[in-house]
Amino acid sequence: MTTIAAKSRFVAKLLRPAKPGDDASWAFVVLPREASEQLPRRGRTSVEGTINGQPFQATLEPDGQLSHWLQVNSALLEAAGAAVGDVVTLELTPVKKEPEPDIPADLQQALASAAEARKVWNSTTTLARVDWIHWITSAKQLKTRAKRISDACDMLASGKKQVCCFDSSGYYSKALRAPEAENS
Repeated sequence: MTTIAAKSRFVAKLLRPAKPGDDASWAFVVLPREASEQLPRRGRTSVEGTINGQPFQATLEPDGQLSHWLQVNSALLEAAGAAVGDVVTLELTPVKKEPEPDIPADLQQALASAAEARKVWNSTTTLARVDWIHWITSAKQLKTRAKRISDACDMLASGKKQVCCFDSSGYYSKALRAPEAENS
């Protein structure tokens, strides 16, 4: 995907997630809507940028409010000299070409055993594959994920190149959102 290089510069507070999962060392930033509007899409979007001058590449996640959020790992926090609660300066530019997404093992296995689905998968765009994977991995239960993989193979085998039932921004479905911030 080729995009125009619209650089956004803004300040934001580093937030600690209320439910960080197994790794409590990360933080996140919710982009101001104006910065998000400079991006090429409301769904997952890859960017190059800096945080307090420290360069990074990342994939922004949709926040369900027509904006995005950025996960900041502990290594980037340290390199940027930043900590949870700090206000940091970010500069973001959409990547010139969206990187090919990592295909989850369970989807790889399903596509390997469904030749027609794999053929259509291989002929889709990178962004379509990003959306297929996002739809599958956003399932909250393993049972739902397994059904989505099966449905994806069926849809692909029938020639559908884009997932038809997924709001990649989360805005209309309210299915996607930024993490809840820990009360400070």
